[in-house]
Amino acid sequence: MDKQILKQVLLDNTKLVETIDVLPRDYALDESANYVFTGVRRAGKSYILYSIIKSLLKSGLTPADILYVNFEDERIDNFTAADFNLLIECHQELYQRQPRIFLDEMQNIGGWEKFARRMADSKYHICLTGSNAKMLSKEVMGALGGRFIPKDIYPYSFKEYLAIKNVPHDEKSLLTTSSRALFFNHYNRYFLWGGMPESLEKAVPREYLSSTYQKIYINDIATRNKISNLPALRLLIKKMAETLGQSVSYNRISHILSSIGGKISVPTVQSYVSYAEDAWFLLRLRNIKGAISEKESVCKYYFIDNGFLNLFLFNGETALLENMVALELFRRYGHDPENDTVYFYNAGEEVDFYIPEEEWAIQVCYNLSDDSTRVREINGLSKIANALPCKRRTIITFDTKDRLSDTYGEIEVLPCWEWLLC
Repeated sequence: MDKQILKQVLLDNTKLVETIDVLPRDYALDESANYVFTGVRRAGKSYILYSIIKSLLKSGLTPADILYVNFEDERIDNFTAADFNLLIECHQELYQRQPRIFLDEMQNIGGWEKFARRMADSKYHICLTGSNAKMLSKEVMGALGGRFIPKDIYPYSFKEYLAIKNVPHDEKSLLTTSSRALFFNHYNRYFLWGGMPESLEKAVPREYLSSTYQKIYINDIATRNKISNLPALRLLIKKMAETLGQSVSYNRISHILSSIGGKISVPTVQSYVSYAEDAWFLLRLRNIKGAISEKESVCKYYFIDNGFLNLFLFNGETALLENMVALELFRRYGHDPENDTVYFYNAGEEVDFYIPEEEWAIQVCYNLSDDSTRVREINGLSKIANALPCKRRTIITFDTKDRLSDTYGEIEVLPCWEWLLC
């Protein structure tokens, strides 16, 4: 790697970080800790780094104390793990300082974890980002030796979205006609188009989201994993959107895809789904009552943002609502590779979500006005109350608030917007 190119990158990045306006995120961070931030492309991981850097600069550090590199910079396409020492040398030659290190999109550099561990052991402060869920695998976190705090970065939550858009949502505002109308206009927009940070700037976000999806689909899934059968991958993602909210097996997906686009084997389906998960595009949910053999092969899958999901749907209100609830649960309770914090329940009757930590069962239903729909949702919550501890049972709807009951007690009905603001 050419040292002059590295020095140019370092100098350019020093100026870049100084000029960026940082919008606050709802993450509590310790500026003295080492972090690995992971999440889907363009979810805002870089801005988390910028925010930490800006805070350090305000506290008295200078740009000479900061080393920031984004490994998607085309000038360093040939950078390898062997060049990390050179990077530190270049900074010291430029500034004669031991820097605080901020490295973006580390999944592009094989062997990065050994360098990160060595820097942490040498008392460097270091924060990293990556767009691959394997960066938080047991093997990688083991190699990092407990020196880093893993943190998942999601697109904006509804509360973050409202803060960025300066939409008042206190109780008094929601009683005012104009403020209430403004609030629900943004609730509908967030419901349809999600919270990808840069999409918030677009009056019509579909084109931006479609472009970002193509980058994830091509760069982070297909190219990274050397997939040649792009039509099969495209069809798989479309079918995952169309079956959202249903538990599906690799066998079933293989059968559906084979009936449409030529034979696609079960192992291929399994690999493609895994690649989409690695790219943080799909998030898996397991059945808390499933047999061991089914916990990995018969699951539900959600999209990382409603805006991406909406690209594939027509009249998809039910799927969008369930996806929005799933994402908020993952934000609040976590979604690590094992994901033992959020489940669904299926043992004859299905319940959309179950939180063991809270003993909380949740159904998602866009509209409860139909009697048969109401009976179905209550039956599921009755079934799970008979099988698992349930201190709380909830039906989350698009805009209905109510109280229901069965032989096991009370069932609260909450509009999703109200629950998201809790």
